[in-house]
Amino acid sequence: MRQINKKITSIKWLITGGCGFIGRSLIALLRENGVSPGNIRVFDNLTVGTVNDLQSVIDYEQGKLNWSFDDTSCDLIVGDIRNYPEIMAAAEGADVIIHLAACTGVQPSVEDPQFDCETNVMGILNCLEAARQASVKKFVFASSGAPLGEVEPPIHEKVLPSPISPYGASKLAGEAYCAVYSSCFELDTVVLRFGNVYGPLSSKKGSVVARFIKQALAGETLEIYGDGSATRDYVFTRDLTEAIINSVSTNGIGGEIFQIATSSETTVEELANKLLSILEESGIDGVKLIHGSARVGDMLRNYSDTSKARKILGWEAQTKLDDGLRETVSWFLEQDK
Repeated sequence: MRQINKKITSIKWLITGGCGFIGRSLIALLRENGVSPGNIRVFDNLTVGTVNDLQSVIDYEQGKLNWSFDDTSCDLIVGDIRNYPEIMAAAEGADVIIHLAACTGVQPSVEDPQFDCETNVMGILNCLEAARQASVKKFVFASSGAPLGEVEPPIHEKVLPSPISPYGASKLAGEAYCAVYSSCFELDTVVLRFGNVYGPLSSKKGSVVARFIKQALAGETLEIYGDGSATRDYVFTRDLTEAIINSVSTNGIGGEIFQIATSSETTVEELANKLLSILEESGIDGVKLIHGSARVGDMLRNYSDTSKARKILGWEAQTKLDDGLRETVSWFLEQDK
């Protein structure tokens, strides 16, 4: 385990969407590194992650609205980021807000762009304003490569954004509001553009790694959208949550954007074949793979140049794809027993 800056133990953490996959992975890493449950507050509307999901990584009490280093449970606030009074109450006393709550994914945004906007744009505006009013010291926003659209990779922080989906547009708006709150209100905002995140705890996640594993374990056929040549940059959840912590403990980066991925390009076809091989090693064989139609709004190629994060955050992904996939498959198999 890499050494993490120990000053994180004195920080009061508010995590929106904290019952979700990345939120729980972050909480588990914070606990590993000595952060008291009483210094963690989760804000979640429970539409995806559940209280049982949260309980799997930390004990909680609901709605206590107080911070105490000696508490043995975190504080769970059930609320919606579209409701400003709710997020304002949750932000009181926090040192940092990790903003993970969102309407995620390209396809849901294509199906309902208005809901995507209400959640992702008004949601982050409410969270930023709550952070400002509560004198929060740092605000970390989970973005993605979607704001950049169809550009020649590797993508990096100086690429001019040109989103091709409502999801990309709403994430771009979030990035813009972070920049505004940094320059106008001196709120220390950091934007992290995540690659395609995978790993343990992802049973509710609909992205390709979790979807393929769940389908394989259920005896279903795996479907690749398009010809399989689309590429993504797959980052293991442990690496990604370390990047979040590094962005909190690094000073002087207000208003900055960082690509958080592996700087590696993998086609969906390659990913599927790796998974099939790992599943076969684990006794899951005979899984069928087919190709379907490409989806509207999906980018053809997407991987990142992470040199800025390496230079400024002191962060670099450590987990090789094969190793991360094996650990993820192993976790799913444990849940399936």
